[in-house]
Amino acid sequence: GPALGSDPFSQGDGTLPYLLRLRETSMRIVTEARTPPPRRASEAPQEAPDLGPPIPELPSFEDRDESAGALDRLAGLLLTRRDDDRLAQLFGRLEGRPYDEFGASPRVARRALAFFKLLYKYWFRVQSSGHAVIPEKEGAILAANHGGLLPFDASMVVADGILAGQPPRLIRTVVDRWAGSLPFVNVFYARVGQVIGTRENVRELLEAKQLVLIFPEGMAGIRKRAADRYVLQSFHLGFVEESLRHRVPIIPVAIVGADDQAPLLYDAQPLAKLLGLPFFPITPTFPLLGPLG
Repeated sequence: GPALGSDPFSQGDGTLPYLLRLRETSMRIVTEARTPPPRRASEAPQEAPDLGPPIPELPSFEDRDESAGALDRLAGLLLTRRDDDRLAQLFGRLEGRPYDEFGASPRVARRALAFFKLLYKYWFRVQSSGHAVIPEKEGAILAANHGGLLPFDASMVVADGILAGQPPRLIRTVVDRWAGSLPFVNVFYARVGQVIGTRENVRELLEAKQLVLIFPEGMAGIRKRAADRYVLQSFHLGFVEESLRHRVPIIPVAIVGADDQAPLLYDAQPLAKLLGLPFFPITPTFPLLGPLG
């Protein structure tokens, strides 16, 4: 099973390669399977067996249903020309390719930014500073405190890198392996530029001069009780080794507000183990109000 709450750098087995590579491999296998072997001239053509109606092609992640066009139109209403220009700076080098080398899709990223911009601007009302210390083109490790049960702190940092960075940079969050095992969620993470927390993934990102956001506290940071909010938990130190190995700076990031969004009153560990979750939070609104809480 997934190593819940463990150091994401402790198991570098590479069992979770980039979804882009999986997709490319699958396409190659399907193509090879569909290519008939060469037929000798002396062989008579054989009548193909009746296998029923053909199986339809699976749609891509971007166009899984008819709402895809509506999402694009909605993104066009929510994003400004400046936002689109910033996205173009991030993905312009792809020259029409659907994904970058780490599986990020410009189309999915644009739709996601439209939604997260609403949270960024009107719900969390993010204020940020210190962008001048972020390299314009080189790689770096952003080490941040973690809190708030759900990864809104990471999403707001990523949105800030696009909306307020000078110049805009796509920040790649190291995602916990448990989240990487969730269907659809893991694909979405990849399509918006985030990666599963393995040592190999982090090394490839740093070699590609990417900005890597790491939460050294790991799962302990988001499951601490309300009385301990903004108290840093024990660090995992694998990111320091990678900083030295690749000669990239570690930039401290302080996030204020995340620990207040969902105060954790109690962690029901027996129920969490029963459900196969890293923890089961009891907050003032959850599970009282269900998923809305």
